[in-house]
Amino acid sequence: MSNGSSEPVAANAQRLLWAGFMAILAAGVGFAIRGGIFDNWQAAFNFSSTQLGAIGGAGFSGFCFGIIIGGVLCDKIGYGKLVATAFVLHVLSAVVTFGASTPENAYNMLYWGMFLFALANGCLEAVANPLVATLFPEKRTHYLNILHASWPAGLILGGILGWILDDRMKLDWKIQLSLYLIPTAIYGVMFMGQSFPKSEASKRGLKLGEMLQDVGLLGGLVVCFLLSMFMGDVLKSVVDETIAKYIGYAVGAGLLLAVGIITKFSVGSVLMFVLFLTHALVGAVELGTDGWIQNITGNILSSEEGKILFVFTSALMFALRFCADFIEKKIGMSPVGILLVCAVLACLGLNLTSRIDAFAGAILALTVYGIGKTFFWPTMLAVASDRFPRTGAIAISIMGGIGMMSAGLIGSPGLGYFKDRYSGEALKTANVASYEANKAEKPSKFLVFPDAVGIDGKKLGAAQKELDKIREEGASGKAAFEKLKPEDRVLIEASITGDRNTLVADSCIPATMAVIYLILLIYFKSIGGYKAVTIESGTALGTAEN
Repeated sequence: MSNGSSEPVAANAQRLLWAGFMAILAAGVGFAIRGGIFDNWQAAFNFSSTQLGAIGGAGFSGFCFGIIIGGVLCDKIGYGKLVATAFVLHVLSAVVTFGASTPENAYNMLYWGMFLFALANGCLEAVANPLVATLFPEKRTHYLNILHASWPAGLILGGILGWILDDRMKLDWKIQLSLYLIPTAIYGVMFMGQSFPKSEASKRGLKLGEMLQDVGLLGGLVVCFLLSMFMGDVLKSVVDETIAKYIGYAVGAGLLLAVGIITKFSVGSVLMFVLFLTHALVGAVELGTDGWIQNITGNILSSEEGKILFVFTSALMFALRFCADFIEKKIGMSPVGILLVCAVLACLGLNLTSRIDAFAGAILALTVYGIGKTFFWPTMLAVASDRFPRTGAIAISIMGGIGMMSAGLIGSPGLGYFKDRYSGEALKTANVASYEANKAEKPSKFLVFPDAVGIDGKKLGAAQKELDKIREEGASGKAAFEKLKPEDRVLIEASITGDRNTLVADSCIPATMAVIYLILLIYFKSIGGYKAVTIESGTALGTAEN
């Protein structure tokens, strides 16, 4: 719905942009605070790293349902009703999460509390992403990056609050987490009473089946597979794990059949399929890593330094997301070129971070990683919106859902699994007797990888508390480790080794993404270069890229 200029298409465009900004900021605040209290939960409820990863994963999985369902319904029921639904879900998630009080009920309360939180976030992004793409049709990459600068802004606020309230003031984790309700109230007020434009596809009266033509069976296969994984993961708590897995597959197959019927069994665009697969990798490496990074760097250095580094990388991302227009227009780099450079830097940054020993080195490593991860999410959405306008709000909503679902099912629990695996292996190599005395009660499982036995969460948490006390007394670096009891030192050293190896394994994801972006860059060059397309006479030009 281009108006032929760079001007927005509605008088209240700026208010809607900043209301969306505040909504995503609320999600970032909650995400950052939660990441900083993982160690509190592990010590209080004796969680393994894999269990923490699963809880963190629920904070992503619910997003998929919110954004996909919201993306389908947003032009039907209206953006305002979706915002109201998200507001209620944000409040309800706080009620459920704060119900965690004992080791017996904590896992379920935290898991479902995080799921509701993510469901609310998904509904909000189902509003914000297509809304901004519609409001600023000539500068989508620029304004979508500004919209998503709110995510690191929320991470900064949440990280600072966590540092002050947790490390300094030692306040209860429930008080810390409740603070995300403040920006929640603000976005509710900012959206109240506003009118919303419709997407180009909706304005032209395209039906759901027509909007989904470019998604088709190929795109549906990606999202339905992730949904089948989610269903199998949820059901395994009530039925046998194998049965749960096959029920999940049956649900996924049923949903894929529904997509086929709605689209008249359109195969879909190969380019869209590739973008969906790549965005699954984006979710795993960006959000999955963000959920663990301050815990990992805090373990290698100190809890306080981990939070400072998390705020630093978030501030870097916040500032850079306002520069997307400069990079694209002034430097002349296409969105796909930006993504390729980011993937290379993210891979390099994760490997550098795995080798840090001091705060100064960590700043350098995380600067490289922070620049790398900055433009992934919003620029991927801009590419999908530029190339597939016929899909309206649906394609970018599905893409966002795929990214979050992947972060919840693959990124976060995957990092938890490898942290358990590598930490357990390091402890067993260093001291077999200590491994036998301190190994976790239950093995960690992840996809097709072999079962791994990590370190008992409660015992590791106790050792880390001792190290924190020593650091508070003035010791730092190797001197602090030397003051630990030998049995505590071997646990922490094994945990740190596990963290380093986990980051190296994680770097394989952006390496794979770099290859994909290079292929896409060559593809676009072969067809005359990257450019946005428009809908003409109800048909999207350039979208039949099969």
